[in-house]
Amino acid sequence: MLPGLEAAELPADAIEVGRIADAWGIKGWFKVLPHSAQPEALFSSKRWFLKPPGTAAGATSAFRLPIREAKEHSDCIVATSPEVPDRNAAEALRGARVFVPRSSFPSAGEDEYYWVDLIGLAVVNREGVALGTVRELLATGPQTTLVLEQPAEGEGAKPVERMIPFVSAFVDKVDLAGRTILVDWQADY
Repeated sequence: MLPGLEAAELPADAIEVGRIADAWGIKGWFKVLPHSAQPEALFSSKRWFLKPPGTAAGATSAFRLPIREAKEHSDCIVATSPEVPDRNAAEALRGARVFVPRSSFPSAGEDEYYWVDLIGLAVVNREGVALGTVRELLATGPQTTLVLEQPAEGEGAKPVERMIPFVSAFVDKVDLAGRTILVDWQADY
């Protein structure tokens, strides 16, 4: 990491949004590979938190990087910081994981959700049967699919995995405050 970067605690609501791939040009710009096809969080935040490559997953220490500008370029994002004056400094960032506070994400539109907000929500069907919690989401072409995991019941049993398309035909309501998703889906599907 750059010697001039300020050490900082990772915010409690920090979300990993990308990774610095390499330097871009000679004036201190660097390429960022976003984890999302819609990387608005990288554009909306004027301060990023970086973890050097190889940092332990649970580590809360990071480096604060003020961002002067971030923009789309081809299949990546390019950004510049007042703390990164030249190509050598940009190359020193290679491999760093980029985190942004969730609170600095742009507001989602009506009936739009950030995936990170759906992970961990309990999924219940119309009859009140618990189907599991959202473990991850998959982009499956025209739609997103919720991947649920329900703990094993009984000794030696395996956890049950379910996949439910995240479309209005099956999803009745998302209650972020209540941490639940109501679906039209049966346990034996």
